[in-house]
Amino acid sequence: MKKETNIKLINWIEDIQRNGRITFSLNEVYTHFSSRSKATLKNSLNRLVKKGKILSVWKGFYVIIPVEYSSKGIVPPVLYIDDLMRFLNRPYYVSLLSAAVFYGASHQWAQTFSVISTSGSLRNSIKKTIKINFTTKKEIANDLIIKKKTQFGYVSVSSPELTATDLIQYEKKIGGLNRAATVLNDLSNVLKFKKTPSSLFLQVPAPVFCRLGYLLEKELGFTKIANELFEKVYDYKTIFRKTPLKINKPTVNCITDKKWNVIVNEQIDIDE
Repeated sequence: MKKETNIKLINWIEDIQRNGRITFSLNEVYTHFSSRSKATLKNSLNRLVKKGKILSVWKGFYVIIPVEYSSKGIVPPVLYIDDLMRFLNRPYYVSLLSAAVFYGASHQWAQTFSVISTSGSLRNSIKKTIKINFTTKKEIANDLIIKKKTQFGYVSVSSPELTATDLIQYEKKIGGLNRAATVLNDLSNVLKFKKTPSSLFLQVPAPVFCRLGYLLEKELGFTKIANELFEKVYDYKTIFRKTPLKINKPTVNCITDKKWNVIVNEQIDIDE
C-alpha cells in the first residue's frame, strides 16, 4: 500500500479491510503517516475507538470492527487472535473450551476465549464482555496443532486429543472436572488416540492420562477410546502412580481404580 500523506486515517483503515484484513498496528500507522505527529495520530485513533469503528485489544494493536459486529462493538477473538499472536511474536494455540467448539462441543463458555502460549506469562485481555485468558506451558508441539479456517484467515487450534488432555490438566480454568467431563462427552466422536503423535505422550504428565482415562472409561462409558489411550500410554512406558481424581481434595476412605490408579475422591455429574 503506497503512502498517501493527504488520505484520511479512516479511509486508510477502510482500505485495509477491503483487502481482507481487520487488524493493524500502531507502528503501521506511524509508518504510513510519517509526516504527521504521533500525538495527532493517537488522538485520531482514540476518536475512532469511541465511535466504534476500531477496537484497541492490545497496546499498539487494533482490530477493525466489521459491520456485522458494530451493534455490540466487539469482535470475536477467534477472528484476530492469529494476527495478535504474530504481532506479539509468540507461538500459540486456541485451547480448552474455545478449541472444543471447533469439534462440535456444545458446552462452551462464550465470554472467555482460551489461548495457550509459551515463554513467560501474558496478561489476560478484557474488552467489554470478551476476555482472552492466556495460559503458558514449556513448549508447544506443532504436530498437535490444527489450522482452522475463519472468516478472515486461519487460526491454530489444539487437536481433539490435546484438547482433551488440556481440559484435565487445566480443569480449574474451565470450572472443574464436571465441566471437563461434560465437554469430553461431546468430544468422544473425534478422539483418535491410536493416531495421535508421540509428542502428546512425551509432553503431558502421566497423572493427566490417569484422570482422563478414568473419566472416559468409568464415568462416561467410552471403553474403546479409553483402551486406545491406555495402550498408547503403555507403549511409552508411562508409570501410573496413584493420583487423586480431584487435585487438592482429601482422599481419606476413597476407593482407588486399579486400572488407572486413580483415587476416586470426586463425584462426577455431567450436563446432558
